Amino acid sequence: HINCIKLYFVLNLNNNQEKMPEENFKDQVAIVTGAAQGIGFGIAKALSLRGAKVLLNDELEELAANAAMEIREAGGICESCAGDVADPEFTKYMTGMAVKQFGKLNIAIANAGVTVFGDFLSYSPEQFQRVMKVNMNGSFFLAQHAARHMKELHEKGSILFMSSVTGHQAHKNLAAYSMTKAAIEMLAKNLVIELSSFGITVNAIAPGATLTERTLNDTDYKKTWAEITPMGRAAEVDDIVNAALFFVSPSSRHITGQSLIIDGGWTSVSPSPF
Repeated sequence: HINCIKLYFVLNLNNNQEKMPEENFKDQVAIVTGAAQGIGFGIAKALSLRGAKVLLNDELEELAANAAMEIREAGGICESCAGDVADPEFTKYMTGMAVKQFGKLNIAIANAGVTVFGDFLSYSPEQFQRVMKVNMNGSFFLAQHAARHMKELHEKGSILFMSSVTGHQAHKNLAAYSMTKAAIEMLAKNLVIELSSFGITVNAIAPGATLTERTLNDTDYKKTWAEITPMGRAAEVDDIVNAALFFVSPSSRHITGQSLIIDGGWTSVSPSPF
């Protein structure tokens, strides 16, 4: 009798495991901005290989085209759309292109952003405006145009913003950048009021130090952040990708207006890398 009970639980466990595969994004259409490399590319590729049709954006045409081709060669459906998200008119065109190409739009991920380091007392208006336009215009107007399409097509959807730990903790020479990242998290919260009635969730993730092509140009980056991160290492791209996929998946359909820090515990102690 006891052995039969044990067998029953083992069979049930196996059946439950079969019913809980990785998130499937079949029949979903996604836009990922700033996605020719790094975190954005990781998200675009993961979505595509899980069934989504992806429009991959980057400012540089050749980089965007090569990234989309790499995803197609891996078996995904992905097209590129090069342009600067600092321009709201381009963002309007891009969201329209996604709908024209794939018939609808379900997921919009505002990953594009620029980091312009500089001392506060000497930071120029030109530096300030570039950071504001890319980080803020790129997030606000992607959300606006994507939500319009979702509403018009009666498609429930997910919008995800890319914040940063610098939106939570002060970081030397990043006053302007940090402003934008804190603002993006407030935007996610505010859009709950605006978009929930259309079945659209809006959230943000805030990565800490992450190993990408850009950060690894600094030969000390990996070692420095391993020493000051409680978990003993900087994040890998997949650490961020996994959180992004959760927030745009059906598993998070009742989560909106939230921000998640992914930093191995760094913001709890916040030692400076300098």
